[in-house]
Amino acid sequence: MSSAPLISVVMAAYNGGVLIEETIASVLAQTLGDFELVVVDDCSTDDTLDRLHQAQDPRVRVMAAPRNGGPVVARNMAFAAARGRYIVGLDQDDLCHPTRFAAQHAYLEAHPSVVLVASAVDLLRGSQRCAPPPPVQTTPALIAWRLQLGNPLVWSSVMFRADAARRLEVFEREDRLYAEDFDLYHRLARFGQIARIDAPLASYRIHSGGASQRYTARMEQSAAAVLAEPYAALFGEDAADAASLVLHHFSGGAPVCDSATLRRVSELVDVVHRHFVTTQQPDVDDLARIMAEYGRLWWRLGDACVRSGTLTLGQVLAACPAGLARDSSSRVRLATSRLIGGGRALASRLKKA
Repeated sequence: MSSAPLISVVMAAYNGGVLIEETIASVLAQTLGDFELVVVDDCSTDDTLDRLHQAQDPRVRVMAAPRNGGPVVARNMAFAAARGRYIVGLDQDDLCHPTRFAAQHAYLEAHPSVVLVASAVDLLRGSQRCAPPPPVQTTPALIAWRLQLGNPLVWSSVMFRADAARRLEVFEREDRLYAEDFDLYHRLARFGQIARIDAPLASYRIHSGGASQRYTARMEQSAAAVLAEPYAALFGEDAADAASLVLHHFSGGAPVCDSATLRRVSELVDVVHRHFVTTQQPDVDDLARIMAEYGRLWWRLGDACVRSGTLTLGQVLAACPAGLARDSSSRVRLATSRLIGGGRALASRLKKA
């Protein structure tokens, strides 16, 4: 066997024949070519395995799982076989931009305190590229704050140090299925910082066959179990319920059904935020970034509540956490949403009459 590559890409494959060749092509097109792609086919019932075997590049290593065990089992097999110093996460339907490996490798080499670096991603619906999100400046402190409230990173955008991941008792935990990446980030954070390159280096496909579209409820359940572990010290026996509320409403942006629930979400997030600031002591610039993101997520939730007609503008303003700015754009958006929400509430009352 040849000498170990610099980078190992780990991928679980299952019934991905339609898109997987394009994914592999995006890996083979990397400007940094010192890598291997380790793909474990999880007993696909379509032609995925045949398509994988058609790859002529010797850097593509194909393994067939002995039984269908799910994506976590397949990914754990791929990681166990990986020989690289750095590990790249990639799903069978997502795409790498040509300079991804080079940019992330350079970042990790320049920042020895960082154990994992992700990137921004483009969103694809079919062949159509979605409008990019507003530009942000991300720092490890902001990522650490966001990880206490939900998952801000896309698995298909991450590169991390293999030696850190091998220190874990298990690479990915089966009982965190569909939030196994979120769980991995939390466990890797014990060994160093988590960072993000704000330029998009990968493309994430949104389609009906994707796990995030098909298994939303299970994903939230597993993610809540991840957060319930650090929340136990803050909320005791209410940790699981607190995690579910924070994930579904604050991070997920789903409107709440009544003002009491909104106040509860506000109080929970405030406890998590204050604990983070007290224990991590971010500097002035990082605290400003954190507060900006705090406000963005809070007003997104408030906007969803008013727009859906479940709460009034006054109820949202009354539940606003102390210290969050009520900027003009938030007020204009909420005022517009109040008109929409009022119309929906009236329509609902007329329908019941």
